[in-house]
Amino acid sequence: MAKVFPDGWRELTATGAAASELQTLAELAAGLDDGYTIYHGVHWTRVEQHNFAIFGEIDFAIVGPTGKLLLIEQKSGLLNETVDGLKKSYADKEKSVPIQMARNTDALHHKLRRYCKGEPTLVDSLLYCPHYTVKQPGSAGIDPARIVDATKKDHLVPIIKSILPASGDVLTAKEKIYRFLGDMLDLVPEVHAVVGEAGALYTRLSGGLSEWARKIESDPFRLRVIGTAGSGKTQLAMAVYRDAIREGRRPLYVCYNRPLADHIALIAPAGGEVATYHQFGDRVCRALGQTLDFRQQGIYAHIEAALDAHTPAEEGRFDELIIDEGQDFQSGWVENLLRFLRPGGRAWLLEDPMQNLYGRPPALLPEWVSLRSDTNYRSPKDILDTLNRMLPLERPVEAGSPLTGSEVEIVSYADAKELIAKTIDAVTHSIGLGFKRSHIALISYRGRENSKLTPYDKLGPYSLRAPTGQYDLLGNPMFTQGDVLIDSVLRFKGRAAPCVIFTEIDFETLDDKAIRRIFVGATRATMKLTLIVSEASTRVLLDRLSG
Repeated sequence: MAKVFPDGWRELTATGAAASELQTLAELAAGLDDGYTIYHGVHWTRVEQHNFAIFGEIDFAIVGPTGKLLLIEQKSGLLNETVDGLKKSYADKEKSVPIQMARNTDALHHKLRRYCKGEPTLVDSLLYCPHYTVKQPGSAGIDPARIVDATKKDHLVPIIKSILPASGDVLTAKEKIYRFLGDMLDLVPEVHAVVGEAGALYTRLSGGLSEWARKIESDPFRLRVIGTAGSGKTQLAMAVYRDAIREGRRPLYVCYNRPLADHIALIAPAGGEVATYHQFGDRVCRALGQTLDFRQQGIYAHIEAALDAHTPAEEGRFDELIIDEGQDFQSGWVENLLRFLRPGGRAWLLEDPMQNLYGRPPALLPEWVSLRSDTNYRSPKDILDTLNRMLPLERPVEAGSPLTGSEVEIVSYADAKELIAKTIDAVTHSIGLGFKRSHIALISYRGRENSKLTPYDKLGPYSLRAPTGQYDLLGNPMFTQGDVLIDSVLRFKGRAAPCVIFTEIDFETLDDKAIRRIFVGATRATMKLTLIVSEASTRVLLDRLSG
């Protein structure tokens, strides 16, 4: 069976053209062996000289055993044969299929050649129209040998194999081609990482933060990225981390939140180091021969003081420093970490002031270059529109996700008993909408110490998968045995889930602290969001929405 990226596609349900493409994907995955790699839903942006962006979509990109790349454009339904070639009718206009294919192929190949820096690449294209028979292939505007219509659809896989032979000279750039397509698909498994599902339900445009931030040049390289939730900061961090490993440099990734560090450590390639600030300090102390006891009162202050006083030796330095969740760092932490950077090393600080839940002042970095991104690619447009109207945000969040049709549900509760009942109902409703239990994350507005949900290992018929605070022998976090993930908004920062039920929302006034907590919790959702809110707080939010 062929390798397919992103995975998780078998769990998707769709209608219309999307369903037809999923059926095609299943046929390709089954018909091609593991020498072939299929990338689906590949998006990209190419900016031309006059600041004009061309957006395109290729349904399937297949890399053959020799490294040759085949781009497949699938057109479901009817096509129109005109004197100017094949055309496809959409709701608002008619598009030329050959022009669209040529433009998309040229745009992708242009980027691929630049990425491979002169190494030979071979790119071919094919039109697949499984529901239409092309009557005049010679006038379609596409090489007839590269058209697979309804009369040939049973031969799609053999035709692909003839274009991408199983043997022959292997391109020297083959591994780069894999990395190129992987970067475009943004294969950091953010969407399902927490709920145990591999893959992504959507892909974001490759011309976003991860691509453009890495094109910036400065000497010394000090880049501060101020990005809203879902803008791709962690994806950028991982792209920078992978770049450093690939180029023989040693990276250090440091964040504030332990769950995020645990997640990054699982997906980061070998050759660098991943830690929270205190984990990193612990490792430094132990390397100096100090034995630390985390049961000891004031242990974290001790670690911070040790890092304040430490001057690393050459073997303890890094070539690339990546600081994630910078808004949560205390004063002086960034300067301490910069001491671990070799001369000529590069430093990145990624932050979102709206996710500053601890009220810490921003780091003073006057010599750093700053880059700002206000576009959220993770949450559906409907969710972001609701947040922009409901919360007095200083900077409205721009929607970059292709998903719509996800209305935010606001459910009110009067007391603790109703809170439990309404939370159970929300889980049941989400399952009824088609979400698996493993797709759902119950996020509490409160910390686990003060949450009314913490004592429960089950809510109604649903067993809960909660963090125990303990770690296995490999350092991986341990959870209770359950189907539905439950966690606090503080711990869930930096992560996401397809369906988020944000519960126990209760505030006296919609102040800065409440705004930030609601913003962080709501922007964890990649498809569906339900807010379970106290009666008094519901009135405040609904008043803002109606106003």
